[in-house]
Amino acid sequence: MARRRRRTPGSRRRRITLKMKRKLALLFAIIVLILIGIFGWLVYIIRVSGEQYTRKVLAQQDTNSILLPYKRGDIYDRNGTILATSEKVYNVILDPAVLLENQSEQPGKDCVEPTLQALVDYFDQDREELNTIMEEKKTSHYVILARQLTKDEVSDFEEAMKEEGSRIEGVWLEDSYIRRYPYDRLACNVIGYTVSGNVGQYGIEQEYSELLNGENGRSYNYLNEDLEQEKTVRAATDGDSVMSTIDITLQGIVEKAIADFQEKYTDAFREGEGSYTSAAIMMDPNTGEVLAMASNRNYDLNNPYDVVANGLFTEEEAEKLTEEERLNALNELWRNFCISDTYEPGSTAKPITVAAALEAGIVHDGDTYLCDGRQNIAGRDIWCSHKFGHKIITLEGSLMFSCNDAMMQIASKLGEENFTRYQNMFNLGLRTNIDLPGEARTDTLVYYTQENAPNDRLIMRITDLATNSFGQNFNVTMIQMASAFSACINGGYYYQPHVVKKVLDSSGGTIRNIEPVLLRTPISSKTSSLIRKYLYNTMYGPEDANGNAPTGRAARVAGYAMGGKTGTAEMIPRDKTNYLVSYIGFAPADHPEVVLYVVVDRPNAEKQASSSYAMEIWKNIMKEALPYLNIYPTEEVPADMQEEVAAEQKEETETPEEEPEEEPAEEGTLVDPQTGETVQMPDPATIDPNDDSVLGDVPINDNLLDVKPADAISDEEDSNPTE
Repeated sequence: MARRRRRTPGSRRRRITLKMKRKLALLFAIIVLILIGIFGWLVYIIRVSGEQYTRKVLAQQDTNSILLPYKRGDIYDRNGTILATSEKVYNVILDPAVLLENQSEQPGKDCVEPTLQALVDYFDQDREELNTIMEEKKTSHYVILARQLTKDEVSDFEEAMKEEGSRIEGVWLEDSYIRRYPYDRLACNVIGYTVSGNVGQYGIEQEYSELLNGENGRSYNYLNEDLEQEKTVRAATDGDSVMSTIDITLQGIVEKAIADFQEKYTDAFREGEGSYTSAAIMMDPNTGEVLAMASNRNYDLNNPYDVVANGLFTEEEAEKLTEEERLNALNELWRNFCISDTYEPGSTAKPITVAAALEAGIVHDGDTYLCDGRQNIAGRDIWCSHKFGHKIITLEGSLMFSCNDAMMQIASKLGEENFTRYQNMFNLGLRTNIDLPGEARTDTLVYYTQENAPNDRLIMRITDLATNSFGQNFNVTMIQMASAFSACINGGYYYQPHVVKKVLDSSGGTIRNIEPVLLRTPISSKTSSLIRKYLYNTMYGPEDANGNAPTGRAARVAGYAMGGKTGTAEMIPRDKTNYLVSYIGFAPADHPEVVLYVVVDRPNAEKQASSSYAMEIWKNIMKEALPYLNIYPTEEVPADMQEEVAAEQKEETETPEEEPEEEPAEEGTLVDPQTGETVQMPDPATIDPNDDSVLGDVPINDNLLDVKPADAISDEEDSNPTE
């Protein structure tokens, strides 16, 4: 019987390994065959349909991803007048790569020549430059030929593109927006402007930039399953708009009054404008809404960087400027004085001192004070504005006659702790947080008591308390003073000032109303009522038994009941040379609807220490603003104003006298328009045209105008010096 071969474990493993190698070899061969097949298929597609797909890809590249810009929101005044808007403009884009695809040797089919000629005809493009672009940028899909063209400038070209049989190819109009300011300079400090990329600079444009901006959209082209080009669009989201509290009519009135003052006093005492700075804020005291805000520092919002067009330098001067000098000058121009500059307020701060003392109960209506012209504080004489003394005056008289001596006595009773506490309650030394960028800090420029002084800032001494009482030796901004004064006369309510009252969507619907924000009530309505009465008499009250006259009389507008306070602050160094003068007031007297604050920094006059310069601007503004605000005269015209009113009425109604008809001149004569003389003209028949002796020099008569500087108007209020 045959013997069976015995299989070992090693031989079994060898057989299994051999089978696996055979399977892997087969799989590899299959993969190779598949790859060869795919490669062959790609070669076939490229040879047979390559040009077709290439064109589709290029067409896709033409407008594969087009930016659809959003429209930045508008800025309106309180009545819906547009102050800033974004106007759609167009960039002309040439696509040389696509255009060359449509080039043909057959004139009837060629698109290059008709397209380039259309660009020359409609957009005044240089044909040689176009030829250079077509030669040097053959593969480019985006060449900007013209920027920011208006609808009128591109409409004819668009019509030509749409005409049947048009052979304009490879050109398209890219939408864009440009910021426009219809009123150029008006309200420039409040509005601000934008730079590239819709970035706001200054004013509302900067403060509300994120809200005004929207989100860009895009248009995408792609190939569908049938390898056909389709488009999908993600629309742009336009920005929201804002309605400001500014009234463009009141703004115009304020700016005109400032400009007239600057012109009137130009070169009056020194070479230059009517003042270094004149500025004004008009507010609704019952809401904190700013109705107008302006200074003589204004610029064209549509051209903010041009130092020549904005009146900073002549062309010759501008050529010599370094870039740093140019930017420094522009920054000063763009700076909003009303919120960014600080100064000593002078006597406009006195109503706050009196209000604090009344509220604290340390003085009462009817209290009297002896003013002998000075107070000796810590061994130093601090003088009153009336150095000879007001004699015996009442608490009301301390404001009516602007008495520093009485203020120092009142502040002494009030004490450092109470004085600084009420300054804080009226927000002096604190930012108002008005919704505008660039508000100055004044917390380092006011005094504190030892207990509440942050970071070892200015500690109030007895002399500081005395001078602070009449508005010297501490700094404020205009918006701080206007807001604090409003709280003094509106019943005692301190509202946060603001310049935007409503947010609108892109279709004009209201998204949000910005309501008045009441921050605190520093005084009672009873105290506020007394302050209104005192300030009314500061303008309309009689002289007292000592011959003291109210200091605000020059600001009165005939027929209106109003109140106000003068201010004259001697600037550092106290050398009786430079002064900042001001006037702040309200109307009507019983129920104030408007507060106006005017500041004049160093008026162009020999005697600067006169608040009459600020009162002049204040009065001219209120004369026009009150009727516009539907605030009408309710009072009889004071006797001392009747001549002024009569003269104004005569000027308004007076019509120019008709000139008598001229008698016909004798033949051969003419009337010299300069001298009015009748001149006999020479007879042409008697003159030999070849005789040079009839020619001669014509004498020139120079008429020189001697302009005299305006005289400074005296005022009861003086410099408030500290000696």
